[in-house]
Amino acid sequence: MSRIEELPDDFDESLNLNEPGMDAFAASNDDVPFPINEERLKELEKDPSAPKMPPAMASVKSQTKEELLDMMNKTPLFMTDIENAGDEKGENILLDAITAMQNEGTRAEVAQSFKDQGNEAVSELRWIDAKEFYTKSIAVIYAKEDKWEKPEDLDAEKKLLRKLEELSHINRALCNLELGNYRSCTLDGAATLKLNPSNVKAYYRSAMALLKLDKVEEAEDAATRGLAVDPKNKSLQTAAKKIADRKAVKERIVARKKAEEERARKENLVLSTALRARQIRTRKTDQPPDMEDSKIRLVPDPLSPESSVEFPAVFLYPMDAQSDFIKGFSEMHTIEDHLDYIFPLPWDAKGEYNIANVKCFMQTVTGGLIKAGKKVPLLQILTGGKVEVVDQLVRIFIVPSSKTAAFIAEMKARKEG
Repeated sequence: MSRIEELPDDFDESLNLNEPGMDAFAASNDDVPFPINEERLKELEKDPSAPKMPPAMASVKSQTKEELLDMMNKTPLFMTDIENAGDEKGENILLDAITAMQNEGTRAEVAQSFKDQGNEAVSELRWIDAKEFYTKSIAVIYAKEDKWEKPEDLDAEKKLLRKLEELSHINRALCNLELGNYRSCTLDGAATLKLNPSNVKAYYRSAMALLKLDKVEEAEDAATRGLAVDPKNKSLQTAAKKIADRKAVKERIVARKKAEEERARKENLVLSTALRARQIRTRKTDQPPDMEDSKIRLVPDPLSPESSVEFPAVFLYPMDAQSDFIKGFSEMHTIEDHLDYIFPLPWDAKGEYNIANVKCFMQTVTGGLIKAGKKVPLLQILTGGKVEVVDQLVRIFIVPSSKTAAFIAEMKARKEG
């Protein structure tokens, strides 16, 4: 299906687009984006059989990448560096013309122009562009250098500038809210309210930005102040509801955390009392091992003194550099109770480890060794203060009977060293 387009007013109706050889899109030699570098073009067109480049293509192909970027920077549409946008004399006619247009009129008229462009961008949801236009409007209003035309009515100019200042700040607050620049939104809201304490939009946008920052108390204050100005404002009512919901959630979280902390405090107090009653020594170091959620605890009820104490424990096999971790070793159980399901060891190819053929040891508080009976409850081994539980972990050495002498000698040498 063909597409019908309206011709522009300056279309040359004398052209016959159906005439053979007529190219409606052909560009004249003068219609090129950049000057043609003739010398480089000759190098590119060395092959006489190759078709000649159209002028527009030649103007691009005959330039280096650096040259193209430099020329584009002198064009307002592509300009990124104003300081280097001029020619050899530092002049740029197009840029000067645009700057003159922006400075044409009184300060308020120029600020109004930027503000209106910002409004247009907002209507198209171009938030970044809109924010820039409002920023320019504010910059014009705050500029110390007065380079604009003098107004005929100074009082009217002053009133208009104050109104534009308020509108530019509150509109930029909207842009910052949409862009997720929540702190900047609150700053624009504060600037607006300084100019007009009754600006309901400033209260609303500040409240929503503060809510996004999870500053619930400040958000609630902004919404409350806004509703005091306009109690029937639907947007503020909605904001107040969202803030109240988030406040309730945070209060529940705080209450739950407080309850958990209080329970943990009571559990630690009961456990500490139970360990002291059993004369079990404990100590913490600066580098405790990572045991995830494993710790000394009372079971089945952490708050009952009648519960049994349960310890994380590790069986160390120092002669073979192996180990087994036991998450919960009850004070009522023996070492043999655990060895019974751990043995045989999968890596014990020689069969050296069996309940009848191993000795068990624990380190004393002074760094020596005691022999731990395999059939003795853990409570009996820990009571009395000869050994201590370091970083909440009970450490038990398991050694084949034939290697106990070597193990003891090694531990003694380590202590003396």
